[in-house]
Amino acid sequence: MDQRRDHLAHWAVNQIQQLTGEDLTAELSVVSGDASFRRYFRLTGADSSWICVDAPPEKEDNPKFIAIARSWSEQGVHVPAVLSEDIDQGFMLLEDFGDQLLWPALHDGADHERVLSLYKQSIDELIRIQKLNADELPEYDGALLRQEVSLFSDWLCERQVSLSLSADEHRLIADVTDILVDSALAQPQVVVHRDYHSRNLMLCSDGALGVIDFQDAVRGAVTYDLVSLLRDCYVRWPHEIVDELTAYYHEKASLAGVLDMPFDAFSRAFDLMGMQRHLKAAGIFARLNIRDGKAGYLADIPNTCVYLREVAGRYYEFTDFCRWLDERFLPAMEKGLS
Repeated sequence: MDQRRDHLAHWAVNQIQQLTGEDLTAELSVVSGDASFRRYFRLTGADSSWICVDAPPEKEDNPKFIAIARSWSEQGVHVPAVLSEDIDQGFMLLEDFGDQLLWPALHDGADHERVLSLYKQSIDELIRIQKLNADELPEYDGALLRQEVSLFSDWLCERQVSLSLSADEHRLIADVTDILVDSALAQPQVVVHRDYHSRNLMLCSDGALGVIDFQDAVRGAVTYDLVSLLRDCYVRWPHEIVDELTAYYHEKASLAGVLDMPFDAFSRAFDLMGMQRHLKAAGIFARLNIRDGKAGYLADIPNTCVYLREVAGRYYEFTDFCRWLDERFLPAMEKGLS
């Protein structure tokens, strides 16, 4: 991997010299890794900086990333410009949005009005994404939605917390999955970023909101990205804030022609989409620990499962599922994560 970093550094310097004529030292500083196989580095010049991406081509769909980035940028979504790419090596040179993620900005001394303002800005950008043409994106279909829910049973229940599920327990989860998938497929289908939350949104120096990590975009349920944003696995807000912001989204999306649902139906769809996403996310966090050695994600599982239990408890059809969560899963999770 260090050799790849060296190759990336020299490649990026050559690209920048061709683009700007600036003579740089090939020294990269780490920006981040993420839950995939991509790594991000910063290359800094006298007055500018760039993001260098190491995305192994056998692991990452770089042509899709580049196509989405260029298409969305042309249509007014604020994503990093792709300045250069080498598909064969898996290298990309991107515009640098800086270091200010939305997540810390929501916590570092932000008052109530500031939090609402940042989220409304995020919702406005989300609606801009949802208005894009989704025809050429993969479908977020029933098979994919079900496969995602299965991560909860396979990786979290069975492997992480050693909860051996009986045939009846598998049937219970399958029944819940049927309800959640039917709800998702019945919603308006739009462009879905698929990971639209406070760690994938950036506050740029000009005050604009930058969108990153969009390469898994699909055509799917209109509530999916809103759930990712407002019931973020990494942060929790009082119900009053979430309720105010869902109402804001409903009004703005309806006016934009993205949404045509009564608020009660929209609210239920939002809740059930959240359950699907949190089952998926909890399973992914366990998989990241077991398969990829990224133990830090285990700390996010309890918050994700609290969301799941809270929302399930609002609907009578999940009574048996809530009982199972309380009596079987949550005690096993607490023991398995301790």
